[in-house]
Amino acid sequence: MPQLNPTPWFFIMLLSWLSFSLLIQPKLITFTCTNLPSNKAKTITKTSPWTWPWT
Repeated sequence: MPQLNPTPWFFIMLLSWLSFSLLIQPKLITFTCTNLPSNKAKTITKTSPWTWPWT
C-alpha cells in the first residue's frame, strides 16, 4: 500500500509549499488592489424588536 508510506508524499507537500511561499506568493503580493476601501461614515440602522404573536 504505497499511500501509507509518507516519504514521497511529504516531499511533494514540502516542495509545493516551498514553491508557493518562495515563487508564487511574492508575485501575488505585488498586485495592487483596484478596489481600495473608502472612508465612508458608518450608517447606523435603527432596529426595532420583533413582536411575536404568541407572547
